[in-house]
Amino acid sequence: MLTDDDFLAVRIAAAVRLGLTSYPKWLPSWLFYDEAGSRLFERITDLPEYYLTRTERGILKAHATEMITIAAGPERLRIAEMGAGTAQKTMVLLEAAVRRQGEVLYEPVDVSDSALAAAKARIERELKRVVVRPRHGDYTMGLDLEPTGQRERRLVLYIGSSIGNFDAEFATELLLVVRAGLNKGDGLLLGVDLVKDEATLLAAYDDAAGVTAAFNRNLLVRLNRELVANFVPEHFAHRAVWNAAESRMEMYLDSRVAQTVRLNMLDLTVEFAEGEPVHTENSYKYRPGQAEALLESTGFHHEETWTDAKGWFAVCLGRVE
Repeated sequence: MLTDDDFLAVRIAAAVRLGLTSYPKWLPSWLFYDEAGSRLFERITDLPEYYLTRTERGILKAHATEMITIAAGPERLRIAEMGAGTAQKTMVLLEAAVRRQGEVLYEPVDVSDSALAAAKARIERELKRVVVRPRHGDYTMGLDLEPTGQRERRLVLYIGSSIGNFDAEFATELLLVVRAGLNKGDGLLLGVDLVKDEATLLAAYDDAAGVTAAFNRNLLVRLNRELVANFVPEHFAHRAVWNAAESRMEMYLDSRVAQTVRLNMLDLTVEFAEGEPVHTENSYKYRPGQAEALLESTGFHHEETWTDAKGWFAVCLGRVE
């Protein structure tokens, strides 16, 4: 019987083969998040240029009680989170839920075992009234959560602008999958990054300290380890681009030299021309009203939106009616 790790290995192999034999070449952004990549991303969230995390955290701190109150209504609330990572921002919402009802069940879903373990250890150490039941898996394939009890609602968190990694078609499909697994009264709290000036966006994805560049190149380190490849990460340059026409930030790894890479587990040899890009991430930026329209189009009633003073980020609550 195949384990979760076996399924992940098959999925990685298929995605990498498809991406590196395509033109132009690409690799999926979910490959970023091995143990080392998750640590690097946590460093990114603390960088002065990376406004997203601190801006969203500020919104959550200011409005957590209101968010939890509206989401729960007259019922008890349990909280799930898609792509939870180490769940740092989530602590604010869990604290609000504990204040409201004394104890709360938290179900973080993530592909990174190490991130889930870190989240569970910290939350259970710092919030004694939170019961953490991690779910290792890919939430884009659907949420495998236990049923809620009587007089209990579920609030699914999809914060951190993670939905920005997907184009409009896939984002719609994903929220339809989430909606299908929820009951009347359940909610979705969606965090989206908003369009802003190009200089701010570029700095956030190409920081002066080079942490984002290391994060991007760590994807190649992972392929070396898991697919027995011989990438030289230093032979690829990190590049971030604002694509205004598509309203998205894009990240690339550009081949510094003409080179040949062997991926032994795939029995695949890949040629890279000097300057040839490998597209590794999209991060779509929403305009005011777009996230609310997305919720409504996927079966959620838009309840409320909270933003920061600059209008840089939005957190939207939708409910199943």
